[in-house]
Amino acid sequence: MSDLPAPAPPRRRRGANLAWLLVLALLVLVPVGFVGWQRWNATLDARTQAAQADRQRIESLEERVASLRRDQRAQTARLQQAEATNRLLREELIGLGQRAALLEESVQRLADPERNAAQALRLDEVELLLAQGQQRLQLAGDADGARRAYALAAQLLDGVADPAWLDLRQALAQERAALEALGEDPKALAAGRLEAFAAALPALPRQAPAADPAPAWWERAFSKVVDVRPSAAAVAVDPADRAAGLAALQLELTLAQAAIERRDEAGYRAALARADGWLLRLWPDSAERVRQRRALQALRERPLTVELPALGSTLVQLRRQRSAR
Repeated sequence: MSDLPAPAPPRRRRGANLAWLLVLALLVLVPVGFVGWQRWNATLDARTQAAQADRQRIESLEERVASLRRDQRAQTARLQQAEATNRLLREELIGLGQRAALLEESVQRLADPERNAAQALRLDEVELLLAQGQQRLQLAGDADGARRAYALAAQLLDGVADPAWLDLRQALAQERAALEALGEDPKALAAGRLEAFAAALPALPRQAPAADPAPAWWERAFSKVVDVRPSAAAVAVDPADRAAGLAALQLELTLAQAAIERRDEAGYRAALARADGWLLRLWPDSAERVRQRRALQALRERPLTVELPALGSTLVQLRRQRSAR
């Protein structure tokens, strides 16, 4: 009976000890895990709050930037409006200054009627001189007389102190410059060249140059009986016919001279055309006659009037300005 093995109770104790140890470990780990979990949640909450705070700060900054941009645009618009207002005010001030100057000028005129009357008389003299100068140039071709009349008008106009006539003085200076640049009178040139043409006519040869020194036998045989002449080049040979032709030619040249004095270009050209016909009738064909006909054609193409586009512009401006005042 004593040899039988006894039961083993220590294993139960060991298992119980392990169980107690596990319970103790659980009792320690649960509070620690709970604390750790709470800390982790707190960290997450802190991070979430920090992110929200950052987001709110960014949104507030964006709102401030947008507000600053709106303020900047409003300031720009106000500056532009202020600039436009200043420009309008400046123009109004300039206009007020001009009106004040005009009023002052009007008051001065009312206060000094003698000065106004003297100015009107001086302007009348200027207008008379300008009209005389224009007529002397157009009717008589007297460029020197026109220049003297315009110079006197410029001296009288310089004595007018009113600045309203400044444009008129400038127009008169331009017209005087154009008049100074004007060459010799076309009428005098045409008259002188026509006299030279008439003086060269007696030097034309009255006999045609010999065409063939050895005529044919039939020309020698019938030359005593028949005188053959081309009908297209019929030259007056009879003394009476020639005298009448020379008188008619001289009459046409005289008519051309009279047309030059009148500046009648139509009559001048018609008289020279008739003179060219008498030139063919009185002198035979030769190189000298060809040269004279060319000179006559050049005379027919010459103008007789003075071409000055600016002539009379100052007078027109003076009359327009005086009527407007």
